[in-house]
Amino acid sequence: MTALVLIDIQKGLEETSFYGTERNNLDAEKNCGKLLRSFRKKQWPIFHVKHNSTNIDSPLYPNKIGNDFRPEVRPLISEPVFEKSVNSAFIGTNLEHSLKVKGITDLVVAGLTIEHCISTSVRMASNLGFNVILVSDATAAFDKIGYDGNRYSAEVIFHSELANLKDEFATIKDTQTLIDELDKSF
Repeated sequence: MTALVLIDIQKGLEETSFYGTERNNLDAEKNCGKLLRSFRKKQWPIFHVKHNSTNIDSPLYPNKIGNDFRPEVRPLISEPVFEKSVNSAFIGTNLEHSLKVKGITDLVVAGLTIEHCISTSVRMASNLGFNVILVSDATAAFDKIGYDGNRYSAEVIFHSELANLKDEFATIKDTQTLIDELDKSF
């Protein structure tokens, strides 16, 4: 059985001044919404993950408006929400147990950001035995300053992460290809 896992699609990640000066793939949240609508239409399992930062200055700190889900992926009451305070969706939550109890073996993962919670969660999901599809255009990256003091663009970070995750930890697909494939199997 396949489930959709949406990770950290929260308003605070719009605040580029906190995370970096540049972000790629500005349609990531829109594509997450397309995936969500597709899974809802099929009545397939959906799991939401929310980051509660422990840094009081973070836009994702609990009780700040940035901690709220983006409107295009707001969970329904019937869709479970797992709250975490670290990068992995599996640490400090019962997500793994909830997936396994429902007999879920395959995960479609989307959300923000690829260099943090997406990469960590995809790696861990794979290590826990799940088959993972990471939706490339339903995630994004911010630029980073490296250990060497050089600035690495969001595009470089994004494509490096996809290359690192490809095949070993996940199959990489774009939103429309995945939706088309899921429609054929339904």
